[in-house]
Amino acid sequence: MIDNQIIATVVVHLFTAIIQLAFWSKTITQRILSIAGCIIGFIFSIILFTNVFNGSILTMNAANWEAPFGIVFVADLLSSTFVLLTSIAALAVSIFSAVGIGKARMHYGYFPMFHFLIMGLNGAFLTGDIFNLYVWFEVIIIASFVLLTLGGRKAQLEGAVKYMALNILASTFFLTGIGIIYGITGTLNMADLSLKIPLVQDQNIVNLTAIFFMIGFGIKSAVFPLYFWLPSSYHTPPSAVAAIFGGLLTKAGLYALFRVFTLIFIPNEFIKTVLVGLAIMTILTGVFGAIIRNNMRHLFSYLIVCHIGFIVGGLGLYTKVAFMGAIFYLIHDIMVKTNLFLISGLIRKLRGTMNMSKLGGLYAEYPKISLLIAVVLFSLVGIPPLSGFWPKIYLFEASFAGKSYLFLASLIIASFITLYVIAKLWAEVFWKEASTDEIVADSFQPLSRFKKTLLILPIGILACTSLFIGLYAEFIIQVANRISNEMLDPSPYIKAVLGK
Repeated sequence: MIDNQIIATVVVHLFTAIIQLAFWSKTITQRILSIAGCIIGFIFSIILFTNVFNGSILTMNAANWEAPFGIVFVADLLSSTFVLLTSIAALAVSIFSAVGIGKARMHYGYFPMFHFLIMGLNGAFLTGDIFNLYVWFEVIIIASFVLLTLGGRKAQLEGAVKYMALNILASTFFLTGIGIIYGITGTLNMADLSLKIPLVQDQNIVNLTAIFFMIGFGIKSAVFPLYFWLPSSYHTPPSAVAAIFGGLLTKAGLYALFRVFTLIFIPNEFIKTVLVGLAIMTILTGVFGAIIRNNMRHLFSYLIVCHIGFIVGGLGLYTKVAFMGAIFYLIHDIMVKTNLFLISGLIRKLRGTMNMSKLGGLYAEYPKISLLIAVVLFSLVGIPPLSGFWPKIYLFEASFAGKSYLFLASLIIASFITLYVIAKLWAEVFWKEASTDEIVADSFQPLSRFKKTLLILPIGILACTSLFIGLYAEFIIQVANRISNEMLDPSPYIKAVLGK
């Protein structure tokens, strides 16, 4: 079904960014425009998700060129779910940024770059063309690099260099894979590729191309062994930037992995084994890296790496139950990881540091805020019936059914260590008495009630979303079930795009 509403979420953020350029020096106007643009984008994402959920797959042919010759945008349940989650996270971060970002960074184009980043993410989720997926990834990289370096501090620049170098390497593998796949099939349309790849006589070339894509997207997703760029860079920018990075950037790589390895390449047993093996190593390196961290942002960065392994393992097992667990975990993880970095930013604003050994007494001073944060931390750990609990059940079941006992063991180990590090964080930051050490932070200053409200509101929005995911798990399971069916049987996607 052809529908032009598909690109509404892309266009909204494009025009929001362009309009903000006209108000470069007016920070109050930029904040209002940013929040308004995110609200409109959120409304459009709800409409898109509702239409896809209640109807069928939507397509739009750019410039009316029919697929596979023209550029096509496709909204199936997987892509529309990602767009909706992106819109929720973007709205929360935009509200937080109104107070959490300094005026100096706003004067250097923080808000336009933020909206270009969201535009790139939505474009990547909705494109039906493999080369345009690469183009949207480049938009994401450029916007995120600018956001990462705004402020120009040494730690930021060092983190940005690592981030950019590894992403350029990933893009090189990605582009090489695209070149090979175009050479052997003569098309770049993903639905058309799904039909033509099985017809290629030399399947060894196909398998080699699949490995190029796996490496490229694996780097972007921070999969072992090339994951170190993430904890080296995500702790350096402002908390609002780190939140959108932690919640969404790696998930774009994971989305691409799921899209390519369910629509274009059906992985053989070797690739499945490699994916599960990489998932196990990603889980273990991430969770053991988190144990020794004393800075909240460092700790959260390693937990991102760890839980990426959960999702990659679900893809590697390649069963319906595994897909359901991975998709459910993706939905949960985007909300929780975005919120964790906002929480770290709020604590820094309240106390001037994110070093856990220098914190303490937050529960005694801010009991209501602490209880709100506890909901997020419990969701991360997976305390039943919160959002992190349900997908683990599916992943445990899938790994046991597939006799992938090492993956099952890594899931259990990671779950217990995550519980340990979060309990340690709670004890250090909230439970113990406040530290008497002098806090030295150039951005630390007392907050007014209005500013505190603007910092707490987005955390509350995301916490309520996490509660909804956990308490209304039946609906999320229904969504994950339908997405899993679409990935295992891509024929409806192909028919919607090509009409055959």
